[in-house]
Amino acid sequence: MGIEEFRSSPARDRRRLIALALVRASVVAGALVSVYYLAPLDRAVGLSLWVTLGIALMLLAAATVWQVRAVLSSDRPGVRAIEGLASTLPLFLLIFAASYFLVAAGTEGNFNVAALSRTDALYFTVTVFTTVGFGDITATGQLTRVLVTVQMLLDLIVLGLVIRVFFGAVQTAWRTNESADQDERLSR
Repeated sequence: MGIEEFRSSPARDRRRLIALALVRASVVAGALVSVYYLAPLDRAVGLSLWVTLGIALMLLAAATVWQVRAVLSSDRPGVRAIEGLASTLPLFLLIFAASYFLVAAGTEGNFNVAALSRTDALYFTVTVFTTVGFGDITATGQLTRVLVTVQMLLDLIVLGLVIRVFFGAVQTAWRTNESADQDERLSR
């Protein structure tokens, strides 16, 4: 379905497609948050933070590539991009929330609070991501400050590059779909 076909379809159909995409995206985001809260992170406290974070970010990159490829091959790329972003962005945030939780559980003094719960870690991650920075939880240890700096730099990349890649994939898929539709009409 190209952009013109999508636009020319009845408004009810367009709303239904978008609503279904938002429901699927909410289910995926909810499942990711559930995994974050249920995962046995306390067993991972002794693991190397940087190795674990590196592996998690490589898995995120692979998932992002898979999502972009799904957008490119979709007959509804805009709708598919909504779903892709709705799983990629929460996964990114949850990786850092888990990292902050592990750092706080591993050594005292990395944050200005005695301990971070999973909710505190997620809250801190989103606060850093949105650049709000309330200041109620702050990174005090050197390791934690480096980790926060890494997140801030990756936040810029995610906001600038990843979203642009998804929308570029949508435009490419629309052009491809429209070209295929034209070729099919010409061959008749």
